Amino acid sequence: MISEAIVLAGGYGTRLQSVIADIPKPMAPVAGKPFLKFVLDYLIEQNIKHCVLAVGHKREVIINYFGGLYKDLKISYSKEDEPLGTGGGIKQALEKIKGDVCFILNGDTFFKVDLAQLSEFHTEKKAGLSIALKPMTNFDRYGTVEIDANNKVIQFREKKYVREGLINGGLYCMNKNFLPKKLKNKFSLEKDVLEQEITKGKIFGLINNNYFIDIGIPDDYEKAKNDFSRTAHR
Repeated sequence: MISEAIVLAGGYGTRLQSVIADIPKPMAPVAGKPFLKFVLDYLIEQNIKHCVLAVGHKREVIINYFGGLYKDLKISYSKEDEPLGTGGGIKQALEKIKGDVCFILNGDTFFKVDLAQLSEFHTEKKAGLSIALKPMTNFDRYGTVEIDANNKVIQFREKKYVREGLINGGLYCMNKNFLPKKLKNKFSLEKDVLEQEITKGKIFGLINNNYFIDIGIPDDYEKAKNDFSRTAHR
């Protein structure tokens, strides 16, 4: 069983500055707690034992709050002195991962995926990277992902309005050696890796229709506050 995860927690939260103070986006208060706390509680429930937090902007806020141990979860920090992009942040954080496979997720997104199921899927498909895909309707905020009958990802489509489609939920199961070695320290996972590696047939997508929220814009941040105040996510 995979017991390690990387959480990308270095976001500036630019689009949330009108509603939160100058703190890292994952620390935005939701139902009386930093949003990141819900993410880490979820990882603990999913039997994750070691989490690497990739931190950058105002990282001392996160480090001072969680320290090196949160409940039973050991926490390490991958400190970005400048923004490295999603890919660069993962590449640096992987240096602190002990095993050959880990989960990767965003600190400003909550996607209630069964990680054991995702791990089994990843092994069964002999994937290099497995993506948790969320079905959505009537949206234009996200690009869409197409998969074939074997769940192999065959295309990433740009953001545009669609009536229904699968989005990349920002939650991955990834082999430690999946990232191409030629990449520099600063790059995008989505643009520089996923879209380039798709032809190699090692990227698979598992559809999951469980609860999903991304607090990146004020409207969805308000929705998260309402949802987490009322539900068992607390």
